[in-house]
Formats: sequence, structure tokens, C-alpha cells
Amino acid sequence: MSALHEALAQYVAVRRALGTRLAESAVALGQFVTFLEREGAAHITTALALRWAMTPPGVQRATWARRLSMVRRFAMWLSAVDPHTEVPPPRALTAGHRRRRPHIFSDAEIGRLMVEAARRRSRTGLRPLTYATLIGLLASTGLRPGEALALDRADVDLEQGLLTIRQSKFGKSRIVPVEPSTHEALRDYERGQRVTGGTARRMFAVLSCAIGLRSPTGSRRWGRGPRLQDFRHTFATTRLVEWYRAGLDVERELPTLSTYLGHVEVGLTYWYIEAVPELLALATERVVTPHRPGGV
Repeated sequence: MSALHEALAQYVAVRRALGTRLAESAVALGQFVTFLEREGAAHITTALALRWAMTPPGVQRATWARRLSMVRRFAMWLSAVDPHTEVPPPRALTAGHRRRRPHIFSDAEIGRLMVEAARRRSRTGLRPLTYATLIGLLASTGLRPGEALALDRADVDLEQGLLTIRQSKFGKSRIVPVEPSTHEALRDYERGQRVTGGTARRMFAVLSCAIGLRSPTGSRRWGRGPRLQDFRHTFATTRLVEWYRAGLDVERELPTLSTYLGHVEVGLTYWYIEAVPELLALATERVVTPHRPGGV
């Protein structure tokens, strides 16, 4: 078996261990690796990936894009151990909507955003408190932005430190426990007023520009960059990284995180592992070097 076929076998094993069936991709990538070998290539290149993806004639562009996306995921994984691997750019063959890769905030970035929020001025003095509290709440709980903005006073149990999320995405409700520091911040904010989603997104863009996470581009005053939703991605990713590093059985723990986040199925939570290179590397290491009793 060639080195590329061995790498593919390991990749398929990792993805399936994470709960992905990978039926179509396993077959297609096998064909791609065979194509590379016929071309005499020892490594994945963008040019060869594009040529292979666009091989079927008379099909929709979406088919080409799907084939390239399979190669791209494999290449991203392989590039961690083979620096000669080229990862095809994400928009080389576009076809409809693609879930964008999340921005994972560092603790320093979250701290700078909260400090910048606290510097905002308003007639009542509520604006700095509002946005510092919102950022802290999203970062510490992993709530969807809409869930945080929809909270009423009756949904916040300041005695027990619990939030009631009512009829959120897919009509699901759940109880979310919060850390003591978040509990105290919410107590301080009891006098605040609700803000709309559009207002919150605009202010977050302003704060992101102020600390350098965004920059104006063309006609876009605030440019492109992290979104409020990325605090949720950061929360989930941080928990998964902590579990992997602690040697926990992530397969067993994942349903707990899925329930906490309000996902309708655990497969939606697996997405974080595939979307963040560090997590995929940790998952790969776990599969290749199984956990032994008494060790991490």
C-alpha cells in the first residue's frame, strides 16, 4: 500500500471514529489517491485536486465543488503531518452556501472586547454595561446570540444560577447552568434593557474594529471578521480541547455538550471537531494512539 493510501486509510478511520459514516467520501478519495499515483504525484497539489474534481463532464458545478470539498478536508488533515500537502482554497469551486469556518477567540481577545465595550459612552451609562455583559455571557455559556438577547428577567434564576432558554432553535427549551462569575455579572445587570439582534451585531462589529479583529474593506464600513455566533463556537471548542487534553472519552462526553448547546442531534456537535484543525489533530492522535488505563 502506498503512503497516500495509508494516509487515506488512517483519515477514514479517524473520521468514522468520530461518528461520520463517510461512505461516499471514502470511495471518492480512494479514486483521487489512485489518480494522484497515476500522475506520479507523491503529495496533494491544488492543481491536481482541481483537475480531478472537474473530471466528470456534463455535471452541475455543485458536483465538482462537492468532490473538491472532500479532497480539501483530507488535505487539511494530511497537511498537519505532511508540510508538502497543498490545501485547495475554500472558494476555488463555489456552489451555494457553505458553513463558514469559525473564529475561535483567545482569552485575550475576549478580554479586549469586554474592555472596549466598557469604554462605550451613553446618556444612561447602560451601553457599556450592556455589551460587556452580553460578550461575557456568550463567551461563558455558549448560548446562541438570539437566545441571549431573548432572555427575560423571569428566565434568569439568580439564586440557583440557572438560565431558562425558551423555545429556541427547533422549538427546544432547556436549562443552562452558569458559572459564579457569570451569575454575579447578571445580577449587576438586572436594570439593563433588551437590545435587538441588528443593534448587537453592529456594535460588535464596531468593537471588533476598535481592537483590530476587523478592518474596513471596500464599501463595508466594518469589513468582515468574527461574529457573535463565534463565541458559541469558541465555547464548544474550548470544552472539547480540554476533554481531549485531560484524556477523557470524548465520545462518551459529547452527548452532554450537545444537550447543553441545544443541538437536536449529537452529529451537529461533531462539526466542531472537523471545523477546527487543533481538535481534528487531537482526535487523530486519540484514534492512532488509543488511551491506556492509567495514562493520558
